[in-house]
Amino acid sequence: MKAVLAAGWAGAWLGLAAAAALAAEWPTWGGDPGRNMASRETGVPDTFEPGRKRRDRLGFDPSTARNVRFIARLGSENYSSPVVAGGRVFIGTNDEDLDDPRIEPTRGGVLLCLDERTGQPVWRLVCPRLEIDRSKVSEDFDDMNLGICSTATVEGEFVYLVTNRCEVLCLDADGLADGNDGPFTAEGEFSVPAGREPLELGPADADIVWKFDMLRDLPVFPHDAANCSVLIVGDHLYVGTANGVYDGTMVLPTAPSLIVLDKRTGRLLAKDDGRISGGVFHGQWSSPSLATFAGTPLVIYGAGDGVCYAFQPWRAGADTSPALLEQAWRFDCNPPGYRDRGGMPIDYWALVRGGPRDLDRDGMLVSPSEIIGTPVVDGDRVYVAIGQDPIHGPGRGALSCIAIGGHGDVTETARVWQYTAIGRSLSTVSVADGLVYAAEHAGKVHCLDAATGALVWIYDTREEIWSSTFVVDGKVFVGTRKALVVLAAGRERRKIAEIRLGTPVWSVPTAANGTLFVASQRNLWAVSAAK
Repeated sequence: MKAVLAAGWAGAWLGLAAAAALAAEWPTWGGDPGRNMASRETGVPDTFEPGRKRRDRLGFDPSTARNVRFIARLGSENYSSPVVAGGRVFIGTNDEDLDDPRIEPTRGGVLLCLDERTGQPVWRLVCPRLEIDRSKVSEDFDDMNLGICSTATVEGEFVYLVTNRCEVLCLDADGLADGNDGPFTAEGEFSVPAGREPLELGPADADIVWKFDMLRDLPVFPHDAANCSVLIVGDHLYVGTANGVYDGTMVLPTAPSLIVLDKRTGRLLAKDDGRISGGVFHGQWSSPSLATFAGTPLVIYGAGDGVCYAFQPWRAGADTSPALLEQAWRFDCNPPGYRDRGGMPIDYWALVRGGPRDLDRDGMLVSPSEIIGTPVVDGDRVYVAIGQDPIHGPGRGALSCIAIGGHGDVTETARVWQYTAIGRSLSTVSVADGLVYAAEHAGKVHCLDAATGALVWIYDTREEIWSSTFVVDGKVFVGTRKALVVLAAGRERRKIAEIRLGTPVWSVPTAANGTLFVASQRNLWAVSAAK
């Protein structure tokens, strides 16, 4: 029976991988369940002209752009990456500067659905700011005008998303144009703050199929933002809850960090045992990935305690409801010495507030870090970096290459290599042609040999990086505070271009159907070679 189950899971995984390899779409964070920020697209231009700036809502003159098919206006903040599926582009933003007289901005979030060819709006989801008693909790969550930070996941006719209010939504990819399919039918009330009159909605609005409220139904409390990109494994959704600090120092200590939902109904099926939350330093912003070992899938999760976990996928038949996820292994991504000093635990919050500081020989702070980027699966290895919220300043990071397999604590046995000559990172890595490209927050892009961890080259952008590297068509794209930087992929360090887009590039570019999609804080460009 176990062999049959393993074969079935392996078949499901191979089917997903084959579909991702053959399709020219980019339907989720990282393009497929392995989350590798590398695309097989070709014909993507080395550079483009975004157009001359002008004083209108769009902000750029499309007639003066080069290698640009369209420019679309977002809100005033963008941290969600574009995904492309079914002829549509889906991207999150905030509700500031929306071109919709019905909607009064509330510092809330918006998911835009755009036509892939023209960039014209198809429909939008509006998610007002969360209504909570802010005298009792930190104002860091849903109060920073960040909007929807989650990168959507699209499968067939459904779109899965985590909102700025820490809800998991299943949306109809066609919006309300084909009617309200339900069972959720209160979209008009959902789209306005509590106590307001419901909006009159139409074909240009979102159709919510079901909703699961993690904040109230688990419960959890995120710090800064809830931005997980949902992972689909068969009929199940794996979602990071974003549980973190809620009043400056406290974390809900037994709240789950990873949950499993039925993708058809949104019913809670399983969760981790809550022990991760007890060790969370600050927040949790990573997304789960999918790997295989000996033909059996594993769900990989980078947690807010700085540990990379592998869980056995949930299977029906458990005695408890919701069931507890079974942990396969764990790997501490903080190298020796990062967590302690002279045998004494480091007070993380004292370090943040300027208390005792352990400095490495190059002057960089050594302290425990969480996993912010998403673990990337490539073959039988996982690549994952550690870092901290940028407000905590610069410090020593680490990039780990982990062999998939083993049981229990595999920190020593599964370490293939560990690279510590990198600063703290918010980024997910790219693996392509035997090389790993990793960005650190302080602005450097590191190129390493994927097999050995040996340094190949470093390029310093000299600007903050909140984005991730993205490899496509022999080029490495990475967003910075000032520009989109384009480097040559490969063993020779070479800068190709630096493109100023008017505002920072914090999200990660994506590529689909021969087009590169690049978002700044305010605009989305569809970049393709001139015909």
